[in-house]
Amino acid sequence: MKLLLPGIVLILVVEANADWYDFPAAALYGAHDMARAYIDMVQANYQESDKYFHARGNADAAQRGEGGRWAAEVISNAREWVQEKTGHGSEDAAADQKANEHGRNGGDPNDYRPAGLPAKY
Repeated sequence: MKLLLPGIVLILVVEANADWYDFPAAALYGAHDMARAYIDMVQANYQESDKYFHARGNADAAQRGEGGRWAAEVISNAREWVQEKTGHGSEDAAADQKANEHGRNGGDPNDYRPAGLPAKY
């Protein structure tokens, strides 16, 4: 029993990426990137810009590494799940997820940028 926990840890470490130690920090910074994109979206209050901010938040988070990519995916899926269950915004959930994946997979968020959105964003 005493060797169970060290054995599990060893297996996880050996099978993990060489960057396993960066994962928690990247996840935290990725969550921050997602929050910043959301705050910018609320402040911009610009029509038809939500897909851009979805893609931007996911792209920024994914650039942090595997932890950031993981945080972006978890946050995006949770947000879409809540919207679906509450009935708020569920009609465009598939389009939101497409923008999320576009950003996470290295796509340019500006592909979703609406004309006239201030350069600040």
